[in-house]
Amino acid sequence: MIVCVARLTLLLCLFLAACGDLPEPFIGNPGATARRLAQPLTPVLAIPPGTDTLLPDAANQELAEQIAQSLQAVDVPAIVRAPHKYEWRVITRSEQNGGSVTPVFSVQDPQGKEQGTAQGEKIPLQAWANADPTLLKQVAIEAGPRIGAVLTSIRVVHDKADPGSLYNRPAKVLVSDVTGAPGDGDAALTLQMRARLALLGPVVLTTPTGADFTVQGQVKVVPVPGGKERVEIQWIVAAAGGGERGRVVQLNEIPAGSLNRYWGDVAIIVATEASNGVNDVVLRQAGHDPNENRPSASPPS
Repeated sequence: MIVCVARLTLLLCLFLAACGDLPEPFIGNPGATARRLAQPLTPVLAIPPGTDTLLPDAANQELAEQIAQSLQAVDVPAIVRAPHKYEWRVITRSEQNGGSVTPVFSVQDPQGKEQGTAQGEKIPLQAWANADPTLLKQVAIEAGPRIGAVLTSIRVVHDKADPGSLYNRPAKVLVSDVTGAPGDGDAALTLQMRARLALLGPVVLTTPTGADFTVQGQVKVVPVPGGKERVEIQWIVAAAGGGERGRVVQLNEIPAGSLNRYWGDVAIIVATEASNGVNDVVLRQAGHDPNENRPSASPPS
């Protein structure tokens, strides 16, 4: 099971109030950043306890468990076990140089061929030999993001070589019906998000068949003092098989009841802004840099 924890994949695009009346308050810059999740090319990454580490067996087991937890914390599905024949794996070893030891984490394909390595920081030999649990935990915490970066590089290279990968074709995105909006907001926002996202390149679907990702819009309206309401719109991007990949959040305060009937141009502006953030998530998941073909901002007049 691929573990993709939302708290590490959020795109937070806050569209705060601008000057003027509606619909201007929803105008903003969706230029939030999102990283592409590092995932192995098989559903789970096996982490066997190391055997060439200069550590005792118990410490090797402890380090493997800590590495798996560190990888899970950065959204890499990892489990401590001997790798199955179809699984990618991380093999831990250590390299001694004089009075210090450097942990090395080798990412290997199912055939056992090394595809990339990540190195830890140098550690005094005696401290490493003592195998203090606190030290092992720190080594694992530092290793997780580094191994994740290696996995990302491997996947990008693999996807570039695969004509059918998301890197080489438009993503198919199911835009589900928006929920929670007052008035005609659910229908208006759904219609506009489908139209605006399609203009950016993804193939927009209305049924889940063949989808690579899903986008779910959720609206929440909360009364606030001063005769106003706080409108929160979240666009949650998930893999078709489950697992959140990112989200765009739009916040604003409006006069109470302003959107109780018709959204009109507000829906157009909300969807135009949010679709850029959603598309950024999709592009990064496909291994692209969203800024690569984005025109630079014009100098202020």
